This record gives sequence, structure tokens and C-alpha cells, in this order.
Amino acid sequence: MLVIKIGGSLVDLDPLLQDIAACQEPLLLVHGANRELNDLSTRLGHPPRMVTSERGEVSRFSDALTMDHFLMAYAGKQNKRIVERLRALGANAVGLSAMDGGIAVGRRKPDLRIKEGDRVKLLHGDHSGTIEEVEPRLLRLLIDSGYLPVITPPAISRDGVAINVDGDRLAMEIGTALGAERLLIFADTPGFMRDVSDDRSVIPQIHLDEVERIAEYGKGRARVKLLAAAQAIRHGIKAVGLLDGRGEHPLTRAFEGAGTWVTA
Repeated sequence: MLVIKIGGSLVDLDPLLQDIAACQEPLLLVHGANRELNDLSTRLGHPPRMVTSERGEVSRFSDALTMDHFLMAYAGKQNKRIVERLRALGANAVGLSAMDGGIAVGRRKPDLRIKEGDRVKLLHGDHSGTIEEVEPRLLRLLIDSGYLPVITPPAISRDGVAINVDGDRLAMEIGTALGAERLLIFADTPGFMRDVSDDRSVIPQIHLDEVERIAEYGKGRARVKLLAAAQAIRHGIKAVGLLDGRGEHPLTRAFEGAGTWVTA
């Protein structure tokens, strides 16, 4: 069992989708739509507001209007375009959000503490959250029936509100719940790099006991992805790939050992 995550920063998904459609192994696809959401929100006059938490993590402030745009971009355009292309390629794809059937249930954090300069501020009305539980029965039913599930955030909160959750962590939680052997995370970088300005500095393999030290090289999303990979290994997934989704045959290259692989 294989779980693949496609990052929302990738521009040309077609080579990867061709590889996925041709893959003979049972798999599930999770995707983001960050670039689509940024473009849509800007065109609709509500550009993205990125904020920095007290811990230094950058995230999107997801107010009610942003969540409307989120549903349009993630569960709407991007999900259905991916399903459309996979079906054209012969894959029996079916698209769902993580809140459908209660696939991923979590806790909403309506108040967000952020730093602006030296000041700490409290923002109200956020629709972000953390995943607390994954129910894999619907996904197993689909996979066992020959479908390729295509899953995207949002998840659903316990009080029935759509919540923006991290796509890499969603993929990790789903992979863990399904007992996947491998989790492959594709983005627009060649892997985890010691120097983000040097593609030649990709670290090909990282063992679990090295993650905390090596994570210091990572900035922003790269660090989040590495920490999510480490959590996946702790939860029983045997290997996590941080991989380049650009160019021809990215899945084939991943199977041949390209990118960065996190293992126990």
C-alpha cells in the first residue's frame, strides 16, 4: 500500500499523474492546492494573509471568507481536475475531501497567537485545526473495490466545521491508518537540502535519530515536511520520500532512489 502526496506548489502535474495512473500497486493520493488558492483569493479581492506563530511557523490565516475560497480551490477545481485527468489516463479515480464521511476529524483552533515584530497578537475567527482521528473504513472500501481515492483538505472539526489542516500531516495520518508501507511526498524541490540555494546539497537518506539535528537546515515548509516524515516513521510507515515532482517520470525516479528518504 502506497500513499502519495502532491504539493500545491507544483505547476505541471501531468507527468506525475501519468506515472500514478500506470502504477500497479494499490495507492491513495492526497493533494494540496496552495498556489490555486493564492491565485483565486487574490482575484476575488481577498489576498492571502500569512502569519507567523509564536514558535516561528508561517501559516495562512483562514477566516470564514478564506475557507469559502479554500473549498473552491481544494475540494473544487484542483480535486476535480486531478480526478478528470486520472480517469482520462485509465485510473478509476474518485475525489473526496477529508471531511467527507468523517475521514479526518480534528480540533478547530479559532484563536491564533501570532508575532508581528516584537508584539504578540491574538487573531479571532480562524478556521485552522489539527487532526485528532482518521476513520479509514470508507477509504478501504474504495481501494478494495478498485478505486483510486483522491483526497484533499479540509478535515472536519468535532462540532461540524470545515478546518484547514496541513496536507502533509493529513497524508501521514491516512497512511498510518491504512497501514501503508511507504509515503511519497512530491514538491517543487529535489529533496531535503542542507542549503536551499544549492540543489546539489540534497541529503539522500536520513535516519529517524538524525531528524532533529538535520531539521535545523530546513526552512519553512521543508522543515515541516521532514518533521511530518519523522512522525510517519514513528507511527509505523517504513519509509517516507521527500521527492521532486517536476520533470518526466517523477514516480519512477522515486522508486529508483531519487530525492530524500527518511527511514527508521
